[in-house]
Amino acid sequence: MLLLAAAFACSPARTPTQVSSSSTVQLTDDAGRVVTIPQRVDRVITLAPNLTEIVFAIGAGDRLVGNTTYCDYPPEAKNVAKIGDTLHPNLERIIALKPQVVLISTASQLETFTQQLQNQNILAFVTDPHDLDGVFRSIEQVGQIMGQQQQAGALVLKLRERANAVEQAVKNLPPVRVFYQASGEPLYVPGHDAFVTDLIRRAGGISVTADVPGAWPKFSNESALAAKPEAIILPTGGSMGAANSTVAEALRNSPAVVAGRVYKINDDHLARPGPRVVDGLEEMARALHPEAFKQ
Repeated sequence: MLLLAAAFACSPARTPTQVSSSSTVQLTDDAGRVVTIPQRVDRVITLAPNLTEIVFAIGAGDRLVGNTTYCDYPPEAKNVAKIGDTLHPNLERIIALKPQVVLISTASQLETFTQQLQNQNILAFVTDPHDLDGVFRSIEQVGQIMGQQQQAGALVLKLRERANAVEQAVKNLPPVRVFYQASGEPLYVPGHDAFVTDLIRRAGGISVTADVPGAWPKFSNESALAAKPEAIILPTGGSMGAANSTVAEALRNSPAVVAGRVYKINDDHLARPGPRVVDGLEEMARALHPEAFKQ
């Protein structure tokens, strides 16, 4: 669950602002920090898989000089120099790679490390999306940082079109009560602040844990038993392998299990707030409402 905590931060989302000069761009990141970034960034490091995916998706992968051991998509990301994992980046390796900007996907867990980067005069920029619009904003922010605004804008436009198509397909159907099992033992779920909660809503569902405070809280077996979901989502099969492929004990007799409505969806499409999250949205909507997508 430490990896989940690193992937999803708990600080409030902010609206980015931009101020340009001839040599720099000022952006407000999701930690509320105003960051002055060089107009041209040739060396960037990412500290989370979703940010690595964004950098490649907007056509700036050739300027990525370092990422984490969890960064495995696209395949080219595996060949980039590794600076440690998401929660334990190696400061010395980062310094040696001489980045102009380090992109971070969480505010609270890496607050101390962000300060260490600042002490070394290395710029850190934090993204922390809490819904799908926040994911799109992160893509646009990285596009501004890398000078790839046109590519980022085109990507976001296509992703929005796909997301809107899903919402239109399910909008008149009765929503399904969904239990999203982030991990089974111990049991963690998406709470009010998790962007996955927004994905479930857009896919035609209602997360039974949507009102739980926080982003990824631990959930009691008693509460899970009382939730009585109509469907269960198991994010599994991607980077997590089969680690979350079994329904938690407290849910074994739930209406979802009795009705055979347990759906396994690639966790990389749901746990990484980057371009492929729309793949996860589409897969979830088809699972919850197959009738809406019959040809």
